[in-house]
Amino acid sequence: MKTLILVRHGKSSWEYEVGDKDRPLKERGINDARKVAKAFQFSMPEINAVFSSPANRALHTCLIFLRTLDFPFENFRLENNLYDFSGESVMTFVQGLDNSLDTVMIFGHNYAFTNVANQWGSEAVGNVPTSGLVHLEFDIDSWDQVSGGTTKKMLFPKQLNQ
Repeated sequence: MKTLILVRHGKSSWEYEVGDKDRPLKERGINDARKVAKAFQFSMPEINAVFSSPANRALHTCLIFLRTLDFPFENFRLENNLYDFSGESVMTFVQGLDNSLDTVMIFGHNYAFTNVANQWGSEAVGNVPTSGLVHLEFDIDSWDQVSGGTTKKMLFPKQLNQ
C-alpha cells in the first residue's frame, strides 16, 4: 500500500514585485494552512517523508504543516520537480520515489495537483483550492506502479470555515 498526500500552497500575495518563486503567502494563506493542518492531524496516517516545491509560498505552507503536525525536519526535503504546473513532473517524481517510503506528503502548485488528483484519484475535483489537501491511496508495493487509486479524503479551507 502506498499513500500520497497532496497539499497545494496557501493563498499567495501579489503585493510585492518579486519573481514567481519568491511570492510570499498572504495572511489568509497562513491561516488557511494552519486550519487544514490542524484538521488533518486527527486523521493523519504515519508519514515517512515530506517534499516541497522550492517556491516560497509552497515552502512556507509546508513549514506550517510540519510544525503543526510535529513532523521531524530531517525527513523533509526541497524538490525542484514539484515546481510544476502541468502535473507531468509531479507524476514522474512520485513514480520515482524510494519504495521504502509508504506514505509521502508533497507540497506544490496548481494545475499540477488538480490534474494529479483527477488522474490518480477516484473522485473528481474541479479545482484543488489554495491550502487544499487531497489524500490518495494505492494498492501497490512500488511507486512506479502508481496509476488509479482511491481518494481517501479531500480537505479544503472552505469546509473548515463553517
